[in-house]
Amino acid sequence: MLLPIDDEHAPIYGVGQVADMLRVQPAYLRRLDVEQVVQPARSKGGQRRYTRAEIDTVQRVTDMADEGMTLVGIRRILELEQEVRDLRAQLEATQPRRHQKRP
Repeated sequence: MLLPIDDEHAPIYGVGQVADMLRVQPAYLRRLDVEQVVQPARSKGGQRRYTRAEIDTVQRVTDMADEGMTLVGIRRILELEQEVRDLRAQLEATQPRRHQKRP
């Protein structure tokens, strides 16, 4: 049985929890959402809920920002990385499966 905590894409972490984990201010997380860099899901009450995958992304974004990159630049990098992943998946889907010979 897969529990939500085992799923890296389950939106279960609140802003305060993520801020504490990554040692950032909650306002920083809200800014990343407003600037469309990392946009977490919302609970029924409208509160932001982060997945483990999004927490990893926030950590990468923070590292890039610490190196002097702007949020606009970081957002573009993340978009391009997603585009490359999508294109690779499309390419793999169009290529025939290769059978490997066993030694």
